[in-house]
Amino acid sequence: MDKKIIIVIIIILIIILGIVAVVFLQNNNTNTLNTNEQNSNRESSNMNNQNLQVIENESKNMDNNTETTARSAVIYFSATGTTKNVAETISQAIDSDIIEIIPKEKYTSEDLSYNNDNCRANQEQNNENARPEIENTINIDDYDTIYLGYPIWWGTAPKIILSLLDSYNFNGKTVIPFCTSGSTGISQSESDLKKYSSNINWLKGRRFNSSVTKDEITKWIEELEL
Repeated sequence: MDKKIIIVIIIILIIILGIVAVVFLQNNNTNTLNTNEQNSNRESSNMNNQNLQVIENESKNMDNNTETTARSAVIYFSATGTTKNVAETISQAIDSDIIEIIPKEKYTSEDLSYNNDNCRANQEQNNENARPEIENTINIDDYDTIYLGYPIWWGTAPKIILSLLDSYNFNGKTVIPFCTSGSTGISQSESDLKKYSSNINWLKGRRFNSSVTKDEITKWIEELEL
């Protein structure tokens, strides 16, 4: 065969191999790019899924924290309405639930005729074992902090407050007493209640009159060491 023809054939083969090599490299680069893009998309998708999971977990944690956040309630006994007014003001100030202690046998004006030694209130306060029955069921399980209100009778809390303490488990609860009276302070009732139920975390209470304002209540609450 003529040497020139051989040379031409060799050149043609070299060109063909070159073209094949270029095509191969281009396809390989394209495949590599596609693979990288797919991997990038997968990583991005995984990151998005992880972020969504984190957000969902945080949301669940927030919900759980909301459910387990300590709650407060105002529980009170009021025979004439004075303590009720103060209890409602406290409940509004702390944005809490409010529960009235309702005696099974309602107190009449004759029952509260303190000048009559034989009136019901006098007899109960003079009887160490008196425990007036409570008509309504009171749920304290949902609350960690309880504001306990009552009027002052004979210098201390009415016996129905002892009925409440006897009827429910206040162990570990934080209880903040408050009272209403014309002039008598809260100290004696605080002392009596602490002695009666020493398992309760009693905080310093306060006496209020019927004209107490929401601002005064708010200031008092801010001073409490809750």
